[in-house]
Amino acid sequence: MAKLPVIVASGGVNTAGRTSHRHAHNRLVFDALGRSEQQKTLAALSSMMDASAGDDVLAGTLVRKIGRDYFDPTAIPTNLRFLVDDVHGVVNLSPDGFATSRSTDSLRGLSSGETIFVASERPFEVSVAGQLPSGFDPAALYTSRNHPRGLQMSIFAMSDALADLGIDWDQLTANLAPDAVSVYVSSSMGQLDDAATGGMLTASLRGERVTSKHCPLGFAEMPGDFLNAYVLKSLGHTGPALGACATFLYNLQRGVEDIRSGRARVAVVGAAEAPILPSLMDGYVAMGALATDKGLRALQEISDDAGIHHRSACRPFGVNCGFVIAESAQILVLMDDELALEQGAPVLGAVPFVSVHADGPKKSIPGPGPGNYLTMARAAQAARDIVGAKSFRSEGLVMAHGTGTPQNRTTESAIMSTVAQALGVDDWRVAAVKGHTGHSLGAAAGDQLSALLGIWESQWIPGIGTISSLAPDVHTDRLSFLLDNTPTDRCAYSLVNSKGFGGNNATATVLSPDTAHAVLKGLHGARAIEAWRERHERTQKERMDIESARIAGDWQPLYRFNDGVLDDDDIKAEEGMLTLGDINIDTQARVMPDKWQLET
Repeated sequence: MAKLPVIVASGGVNTAGRTSHRHAHNRLVFDALGRSEQQKTLAALSSMMDASAGDDVLAGTLVRKIGRDYFDPTAIPTNLRFLVDDVHGVVNLSPDGFATSRSTDSLRGLSSGETIFVASERPFEVSVAGQLPSGFDPAALYTSRNHPRGLQMSIFAMSDALADLGIDWDQLTANLAPDAVSVYVSSSMGQLDDAATGGMLTASLRGERVTSKHCPLGFAEMPGDFLNAYVLKSLGHTGPALGACATFLYNLQRGVEDIRSGRARVAVVGAAEAPILPSLMDGYVAMGALATDKGLRALQEISDDAGIHHRSACRPFGVNCGFVIAESAQILVLMDDELALEQGAPVLGAVPFVSVHADGPKKSIPGPGPGNYLTMARAAQAARDIVGAKSFRSEGLVMAHGTGTPQNRTTESAIMSTVAQALGVDDWRVAAVKGHTGHSLGAAAGDQLSALLGIWESQWIPGIGTISSLAPDVHTDRLSFLLDNTPTDRCAYSLVNSKGFGGNNATATVLSPDTAHAVLKGLHGARAIEAWRERHERTQKERMDIESARIAGDWQPLYRFNDGVLDDDDIKAEEGMLTLGDINIDTQARVMPDKWQLET
């Protein structure tokens, strides 16, 4: 029987704050919360931002003007190109007459017609991004050495998820098979800052040398590798996926399939992206994908010297001019249904199915194709099969990709409208959180899913917030776009949709906690649920104790460098057994089906 993948923890950090205990979601709907919940949100933000009581922590969150600790949008380092005039084999390099010739080893002489480059600065076309909360530095929380920012964020996100779980990781895994945990965490772009690939590609141009860390730390799969080695100590399945801006859901699909098939009992899935870099953003500007200052001034109808309203820069399904790039790291922990009940783990929801499809033939790699129609339809069918036709038609919510580009607003709305018609839905609610968070590329669906978990806990759906009306070319038939924060007490399931350049399409079917509990009761009976509730009380107490410590300022993430490393003496073999430290592997056990064995 297929196992149900239960969501037992969610952790991470984005521009709205940290994901655990749904703090990031609560920042999105802050104005709709009661005073008590607002105070909890402010306390959570203040502790991670190291803010005093008088600081405006809300102003240091969500989409906003790029801070100088990232880069100065008015002065981006560049090189100016100069053509050398006739110097007769000798060029003066400074006003005091220092010169070099062709015989010089370190600096060759220049001939007429050659090019030289001189360091300079230029204004950047973009001044807005979705940055982590002001003052929060993941590198300062552990011995980060020279880790790229995406890996620093991954370490924090994993620790945040373990805090949300409330179950000691080592105790949990001690009772599982050594390969019972799958880890699929990656980034779509890789690590492109100066500590990784960016530094490797530009070192010689800056007169510096490439280090031994630049190349390996830049790999796109490195977030998962870091977590395996330095946090989880996992020997299980790995090999995260890449799916452009759908990367998080591609990894989620791998984890869901592992649990459903029984290959893993726990799956850690996620993505981390740190793309607020002029060199990377230049590429999206050249594509016409980013919201530039020029485009925003035109939308806001202000003069060239007027201040831009950065908060409203990202406008999903409204009249818009491009997306706002953002950074985020999001981790989801799944367990199979039996293990979740045995451990008294939180039941935040369940993910029974993730649909992934390519676009097939298309005119343009960046352009959309029919693949997303298939992912949406298949994920919707999965939801209908579980919750029943009535609840499917009336209690659904689509967490749209909603990037804030002119192309996305027409194509994604057409997909949702068409699939709603095909499956008989008359009024599908649609939410899009990127208006608040920005677009974190491969981690974007993690932002959507973490907000979804908050919706079920708070019963508030974040409104798009940055628009007062839909663009005239948005398809609205059978859809209800939520522009303002909206209360809900009926949301049995959600479809989390994501799309990426190249034809990478994915849609996840996510069940609410109430729906998940109903399925678990049907699978295991009322007694099993009651036994889970008793165990969960202990888990919940541990979760709240950890949360109290964090509010008080205890932020040290779990990071275990050189802890438990095995050497040759720790690895032994005898017939029928391979021993790896404390782990024994039965080498006589069959790994292939009996029917495949040939006659001997």
